[in-house]
Amino acid sequence: MRLRAALGLLLLLPALGHAETRDMTPDPKVLHDLAPTGTLRAAINLGNPVLAQAGPDGPAGVSVDLARALAARLGVKVALVTYPGAGAVSGSAGSGAWDICFLAIDPKRAEGIAFTEPYVQIAGSYLVPVASPIRSLEEVDRDGVRVSVGRGSAYDLFLTRTLTHATLVRAPTSAEAVTAFARDGLDVAAGVAQPLAAYAAAHPEVRLLPGHFMEIPQAMGMPVGHPAGAAYLAAFLAQAKRDGLVRQGLKASGQDPDLAAP
Repeated sequence: MRLRAALGLLLLLPALGHAETRDMTPDPKVLHDLAPTGTLRAAINLGNPVLAQAGPDGPAGVSVDLARALAARLGVKVALVTYPGAGAVSGSAGSGAWDICFLAIDPKRAEGIAFTEPYVQIAGSYLVPVASPIRSLEEVDRDGVRVSVGRGSAYDLFLTRTLTHATLVRAPTSAEAVTAFARDGLDVAAGVAQPLAAYAAAHPEVRLLPGHFMEIPQAMGMPVGHPAGAAYLAAFLAQAKRDGLVRQGLKASGQDPDLAAP
């Protein structure tokens, strides 16, 4: 009896495999939207170490894991197109250089990029010299205060809309914004909380202001005008969150898994 059951299961396995493959095969419109060249080209922002990190074997991190998982689901190869900062990614939207991206949701960016729901929630914080008279978030927006930011970053876009007195000093990338802050004696550096906190821990001459000035919801995105691909991408990410892929990717790359969006 057991032998017959085992033989029956062996005969059923190929059918199950074919059914799973058939279910996972996307509509041709989806493939045309997400991988028009036959390869999924994923823009990877190396300027945000929470999401991606450069390494000797190539980029790693939760955004890289998601790109590879999506390519596997589509049944295509993946090409990781790296950028030094978020501004370079968003600035190239519609250029044909990439098919999907990993960026913070912003109204300005949404003019050219169709975003999914967030997969990671991070915060924007301020770094100041340890002797600075600035003690609160509200004190940053004052005449004469110079705030260093990464050009085109989510917090650059946000602070451009919200600061009315302080002056933004833009550097090419988020990392270079911190360098400029220290080198040029600027009053404040704005950026993602985690790398700023790590910098402050290694540099006793600076401190992190308590609290955060904005939430930064990180999402997957693709150029607008591709509804079939956008719907598939949204469904893929929702499933990836339910399956724990985002938490696993964060943990595997040394990040806090609790940063995963609910």
